[in-house]
Amino acid sequence: MISHRHPILSAVLMVAVTAGAAWVSTPVQAQEAPAAQVAKAGWYSKLVNADFVKQQAAVVPQIAGVMLIDSRPTVRKYDVGHIQTAVNIPDSMFDKLAPTLLPADKSTLLVFYCDGLECMLSHNSAFKAEKLGYTNVRVYAEGFPDWIKNGNLHAVSVAHLKKLMDEKAPITVIDARPKARKYDLGHIPGAINLPDSQFDKLAPELLPADKAAALFFYCDGLACKLSNDSATKAIKLGYTNVKVIPEGYPAWAKAYGAGPAADAAPAVKAAPVMEAGKESGTITVASFERIFKEAPDSVYLIDAREPQEFAAGTFKGAINMPINSLEQNIDKLPTDKPIIFFCGAGGRSGEAHDMVKLYKPELKTVFLDAEIKWAKDGSYTIKGK
Repeated sequence: MISHRHPILSAVLMVAVTAGAAWVSTPVQAQEAPAAQVAKAGWYSKLVNADFVKQQAAVVPQIAGVMLIDSRPTVRKYDVGHIQTAVNIPDSMFDKLAPTLLPADKSTLLVFYCDGLECMLSHNSAFKAEKLGYTNVRVYAEGFPDWIKNGNLHAVSVAHLKKLMDEKAPITVIDARPKARKYDLGHIPGAINLPDSQFDKLAPELLPADKAAALFFYCDGLACKLSNDSATKAIKLGYTNVKVIPEGYPAWAKAYGAGPAADAAPAVKAAPVMEAGKESGTITVASFERIFKEAPDSVYLIDAREPQEFAAGTFKGAINMPINSLEQNIDKLPTDKPIIFFCGAGGRSGEAHDMVKLYKPELKTVFLDAEIKWAKDGSYTIKGK
């Protein structure tokens, strides 16, 4: 009970108690937006900024009483990139989807966004939500472009990840969950396991050497922040193409079925990374030899020398495609795995790499700039330049 013998103290305590009660019982209130934005024709008048979204609407685990809504088309926009925790209700399907996707509590804070200051979808949806009786509606007018511009994490859907995997895109999928308790019981096919708790120790060994490589982190859904934490650490290491899959493994299993488990199949071991050499487009000799010995099936080896040289000795499993015939056969090059070109001294293999980059830049190719000699039995000596 508050004492009345100290009026000033009593007043302060009453204010504190009242404020605390308000925080519990009333929805989160939004920050005022700049007047110039409020005045724009056709906009919903109650706006929030990126800081508010980051602190209240895009928090993992999610804050109760708040829903973040992406009003953009699903496949062309939301799947490819959205703000983590956002639910997708395209404005064109609002009337159909809102009754099942919006919360029953009409006092829930709803924050709509779309594709920036020229996009009206979020404003249109906000007006519709208000007409349905929602009393705490806001719009993040700057939307997804501003979210990324401010250095926040880029989220994608499991559907987009599946599309990339089906297209055999050069991506690295990383499961940030504990190995024995989670990853070994089931994971997204092809994902490597890099538990967030061991990130600093294992990242140098498991992550690609190429800092521009596409990395996709996931964990156990919107209540799990391990993937966000690991993605942030990867960005701090200098990786520039980092994305998260907020719905994680639960959404993958629901959409595509359970992934492989440790008991059902051998644990997926990442192929040794391709370490870039001194010259652009090259692979170091040490990196090549690790791949050749430990994971030869993870790449294609293409010998750019003449057939008689190839017949005299080459790497086991290599394909012969002489440099003089490469241009007319370039459409026959395999697309599902990286290609390592080689020759006897690095000249023809380098030319092959340059030609592919000119005509088929989408292919992943590197070349060995090294002096190599083979014996008939397949043994070889190699010396980098």
